[in-house]
Amino acid sequence: MCSLLLRAHGLCMPSTFYFSRLVDRSLLSKSPTLAKIVHAQLFKAGLLPNTFWGNRCLQLYFKSGAVVDAFQSFDDISDKSIMSWNICLKGLLRNGYLNHALDLFDEMPQRDVVTWNTVISGFASCGFSEIAIRVFLDMVIRPTEFTFSILASLVTCVRHGEQIHGNVICSGVSLSSLVVWNSLMDMYRRLGVFDYALSVFLAMEDRDVISWNSLILCCSDSGYKEAALDWFRLMRELGNRPDEYILSTVLSICSGLRDLCKGKQAIALCVKMGFLSNTVVSGAAIDMFSKCNRLEDSVKLFRHSEKWDSVLCNTMVASYSWHGLGEDALRLFILAVRQSVKPDKFALSSVLSSMNAAMLDHGAQLHSLAIKLGFDRDTVVATAVMEMYFKTGVVDSAMRVFATTVDKDLFFWNTVIMGLARNSREAESLAVFRRLLMHRGLKPDRVSFMGSLLACCYANFVNEGIKIFSSMQNSHGVDPENEHYACIVELLCRAGMISEARDIAERIPFEPSSHIWEPILCASLDLENMSLAETVAERMLGCEPKSAFPYLVLIKLYEMTLRWEKSVRIRYAMDKQKLKCAQGWSKIGLKSSVYSFEADQLQIHGGHDTCAALELLSWDSDDQKIHWSEEHFY
Repeated sequence: MCSLLLRAHGLCMPSTFYFSRLVDRSLLSKSPTLAKIVHAQLFKAGLLPNTFWGNRCLQLYFKSGAVVDAFQSFDDISDKSIMSWNICLKGLLRNGYLNHALDLFDEMPQRDVVTWNTVISGFASCGFSEIAIRVFLDMVIRPTEFTFSILASLVTCVRHGEQIHGNVICSGVSLSSLVVWNSLMDMYRRLGVFDYALSVFLAMEDRDVISWNSLILCCSDSGYKEAALDWFRLMRELGNRPDEYILSTVLSICSGLRDLCKGKQAIALCVKMGFLSNTVVSGAAIDMFSKCNRLEDSVKLFRHSEKWDSVLCNTMVASYSWHGLGEDALRLFILAVRQSVKPDKFALSSVLSSMNAAMLDHGAQLHSLAIKLGFDRDTVVATAVMEMYFKTGVVDSAMRVFATTVDKDLFFWNTVIMGLARNSREAESLAVFRRLLMHRGLKPDRVSFMGSLLACCYANFVNEGIKIFSSMQNSHGVDPENEHYACIVELLCRAGMISEARDIAERIPFEPSSHIWEPILCASLDLENMSLAETVAERMLGCEPKSAFPYLVLIKLYEMTLRWEKSVRIRYAMDKQKLKCAQGWSKIGLKSSVYSFEADQLQIHGGHDTCAALELLSWDSDDQKIHWSEEHFY
């Protein structure tokens, strides 16, 4: 660069070759000062009257962001070519001067296809898709393949997509033009119209790996995951070589199907083709093993990775969280941060979602980290933060997040409704639910109604609960499912309306689950209604034969009514079927560790020292020592 400037300053005779190299290097620097120096040297050498060098100066100024100097340079060009106008138009659009670009577009003495494509792509890249489509409709010359590929990326409804598709056919675009037809396939994939995407694929004369990728991804997005794997199999049979992107898509499909066998085959193909070193592919493989309940294989694959990056670490953190291993997820997250792996919002939300009540301090620190990284305004992260606070019982902190979050999606609202209901803030939960009903852009779904019904159930708001349950299908078009029926039945049973609850359970239009009959069975226990209890228990066992709950209720009822023989028979039936009661467990956080305690299995950290201390401190009323042993604790 220095030698070029010395030559330009007249220390040796400059030539157009040197000025060309000087401009090329100046374009890379994007410096307004350097652009002015080069402009001055071109003027001194007498090259500026030339249109070519005037255009080069325009490129320099627009590249460096000096729009005012670029305008002055544009006015200095005496003989402006169509390229001069196009360069100025493109520079204005790239620098955000949209109104000036439209004025310049109207002043142009002539326009070629580059002009129209520049305006269309410029407004599209700035987010003004409607203006870009309007410019296309005003286009008076024949569009090119680049024009159609831009328009295909802008379409947001099927009707406009069909119009673009029709224009492509009427313009006589060759069926071997991969750019246009691949763009149309991707357009229909985004619009969720699989049939149209398939018709475009079948009509194409030539297909590349992008064509196959679009078809397979479109099948997967449309819910035809098995068909997507069939198309992948056909792609390989026809001799097409897959790339890393399509193999990661196939692994994601196997993950969604929970198909471990096909997932292993895809991983074997990745190993054979040398793609497993790609972090996107290995991340998809880790996720596949995790979703197929093979977390140990996910851990092995992660540990054998050559290097850690954000993709691998975030996927592994999400896998731990998905399996409910919050401590492992947090431990890996901290280790990744210490090794300078930048966390993204998805990893942060995964760790926050896996927090339990014993990890409140860690959750608050992660919330602070989210604020520091600027993720706290993201809806996904804010939802995870609220969920963490609701789990740990810090409702006020969760509600502060609710109040400060601007973009609230339906999942965000549902988290608040459900969290308030589960933390004994039923009235507030119903108030938030009513605010959701008045929201113009969102409609409540089954989770929203489940949260409101749960609030009514916990607060014994019978009339309100019946009203909400009746409005689900009548006013909002949401069909009640098992959990909704179970909630309204429990609400009625708590209010002593056993016959009404039983009528609802018997009129369910589908086979009810055993959870719907549980509150009726418990209510019959309180009433000591033997015949009703036996009938309901029989219905529950028909739904779920391996459930121990109806047996336990009947045992208690028989013992309350002194029917010992029947109680013994029920216990014998439980032992014969090897049914066990679900054991409860709890967790406690001590410093940096979290300890789990199961029922009938007390475990104490440092058990030997604890037993020794109890030996010294324990005695009975007769001053006789009680001999403690570790058997009391293990």
